[in-house]
Amino acid sequence: MITRLSTLFLRTLREDPADAEVPSHKLLVRAGYIRRVAPGIYSWLPLGLRTLRKIETVVREEMDGIGAQELLFPALLPREPYETSQRWTEYGNSLLRLKDRKGADMLLGPTHEEMFTTAVKDLYSSYKDFPVTLYQVQTKYRDEERPRAGILRGREFVMKDSYSFDMDDEGLDASYQAHRAAYQRIFDRLGLEYVICAATSGAMGGSASEEFLAISPNGEDTFVRATEGAYAANVEAVVTQPGTEREIEGQPEARVCETPDAPTMDTLVAWAREEGLTIDGREVQLEDTLKCLMVRVTQPGAEEAELTGILLPGDREADMKRLEASFEPATVELATEEDFKKNPFLVKGYIGPKGLAANDVRVLADPRVVSGTRWITGADEKNRHIVNLVCGRDFTPDGFVEAAQIKEGDPAPAGQGTLTLERGIEIGHIFQLGRKYTEAFDVQILDGNGKRSVPTMGSYGIGVSRVMAVLAEQMHDEKGLRWPVEVAPYQVHVVAANKDAEAIAAAEKLAEELSAAGIDVLFDDRPKVSPGVKFKDAELLGMPFAAVLGRGYAQGVIEVRRRGGETVEVPAAEAAQTLVEWVRA
Repeated sequence: MITRLSTLFLRTLREDPADAEVPSHKLLVRAGYIRRVAPGIYSWLPLGLRTLRKIETVVREEMDGIGAQELLFPALLPREPYETSQRWTEYGNSLLRLKDRKGADMLLGPTHEEMFTTAVKDLYSSYKDFPVTLYQVQTKYRDEERPRAGILRGREFVMKDSYSFDMDDEGLDASYQAHRAAYQRIFDRLGLEYVICAATSGAMGGSASEEFLAISPNGEDTFVRATEGAYAANVEAVVTQPGTEREIEGQPEARVCETPDAPTMDTLVAWAREEGLTIDGREVQLEDTLKCLMVRVTQPGAEEAELTGILLPGDREADMKRLEASFEPATVELATEEDFKKNPFLVKGYIGPKGLAANDVRVLADPRVVSGTRWITGADEKNRHIVNLVCGRDFTPDGFVEAAQIKEGDPAPAGQGTLTLERGIEIGHIFQLGRKYTEAFDVQILDGNGKRSVPTMGSYGIGVSRVMAVLAEQMHDEKGLRWPVEVAPYQVHVVAANKDAEAIAAAEKLAEELSAAGIDVLFDDRPKVSPGVKFKDAELLGMPFAAVLGRGYAQGVIEVRRRGGETVEVPAAEAAQTLVEWVRA
């Protein structure tokens, strides 16, 4: 197939769009692949749509390869199924809700577990129908609070979501592993640099969960890797190595001290050092102090929030993403000024676990706060702290919570060295959902013994449109995009840079030869555009290979180029064969 630039619906830009921050956003707009309609909403122009469809093809081929069957649900959905799963409220403000003309509540689907589950319930009734895996490639909608980075984080996006249904947990594990391998093949075919991380399930629910993150300095997700092992995890899923328990007997007695002008951890440590206090014979450090963060936890459907204290070592800040993940599906936010006014026992800068327990406030602690550990913390009175407060003797947390930031050099699990911090972009997520949705929708299937049984589910997503942006993030240079052959809108860009009629005719002939060989060709045949502009456009658009018929054609040679790589001169008669070999290599 040949597409001529003289007729292609395209205008390239020389300047970056004003609202673009990351390379993919800048380049996809400048190269005419996408066009902004509203914040987080983009039109797909011809070049962009071709690339998107080719990514979809790779996804479909690998999904079909594991026996998954494609269908398509509507994007406009009724409220009732999402009420049954409780996600009408759990999704919060990110759910795009609307009413039809009769006043019925509707939504634009962010994900479709409910639809797949009810379809299987309605159509299947016997264990003989299982296992089954269904998938769709469809536009999804989420009302992002801060849509950014073009199609990396939009309010409308294209996603492949698939769902496996098995009669037992062994079947679910097989389905999960089949998807995991298929995802690896997909991302390997696309040439992406990625890592598989342990992750949290969030509003999806379920147990086992892994995230595929494309490595990128512009990624919104922070993940960790072990220096001496294969461990990798999203920071939200990192399990803190617990502190070392100590004998309580023989620990010094707790005592309240006057601490004037020490409302912060740093000023508290400075006071302790001035007083000559020591911990195990050493100078007091930030990690010897214990601070208390007050938050409001609201359960789905609840009208009132529960005030909760979070205990953290003084050298750690709270990571709100980790904190939110720990409480899902409940929501969590920092305590307000009104909360402090209503509860006078909360003295800012001096809150401690004893005062919270005395006032029936739930206290959750960082896993480092274990029995026998000794702390300096607030005494619940202004300008006063408690020294030598021992966990298990002077206070006992109601539970533990992952809320503290992860630091470079923290110990990795199972003796795998230490953790390094990196940035990535989520491109895929796989979950073992279990029976959360099949139980919610009362899916009853007759098993081999004639008894009713509830099937178990897996859920597997790929952000198809996001993958396109990630490819642009990972595959570009200062001149423009560099698409891999598998998904480039065209495999070869033929540039007629010589205005000589013979050279133009030869360019036409080369394009036809390539097309006849099954190569998708973009032919720059624009008669009134300078060679310099054509070269810049070719680099910006990013086709993997180019053929340039310029001055050298007078000597019977054509320049054959790899985008971002080598350039060779070949006899005109050999140009088509050379390019075909390069494309198919």
